[in-house]
Amino acid sequence: MKRIELTINGDLYRRDVHEHRTLLHVLREEIGLTGTKEGCGAGECGACTVIMDGLPLNSCLVLAVEADGAEIETVEGESKDGELSGVQQAFDRHHAVQCGFCTPGMLMTIKDLLRRKPKPSRAEVIEGIEGNFCRCTGYEQIIEAVLDATGQLEEKGEIKHA
Repeated sequence: MKRIELTINGDLYRRDVHEHRTLLHVLREEIGLTGTKEGCGAGECGACTVIMDGLPLNSCLVLAVEADGAEIETVEGESKDGELSGVQQAFDRHHAVQCGFCTPGMLMTIKDLLRRKPKPSRAEVIEGIEGNFCRCTGYEQIIEAVLDATGQLEEKGEIKHA
């Protein structure tokens, strides 16, 4: 067992963890942040994407002890005071959530994309989410939601918000 400290969504957590445990399992089972999903367990699907020290990563591939001292952002940190983030609201408007399994990882990937490129093109959104598999939506609703959240659909007159 090793004691680690993680700052997750601004809150400090100290846990004694087995050295073989992944960050994904510690987030879900030790800390209770179950928004991060385990899909493939091999870093192929993106369902477990979190942001660690400013970079998106598959939490199933990171040992919790490797994250000691890190700043972690998970989907639970996206809503503030019960209000969904702009991207979450756009996902709702565009029906970009169907089964919802890929959504937390997708949202974290998109958060990183928008930090780097606040108004990505359609092609940049497609490239940005290529590591996140969605078996339900066909991706079009997700792409439209990102463009909507960045105001690009409204600029083009394709959508108007109240």
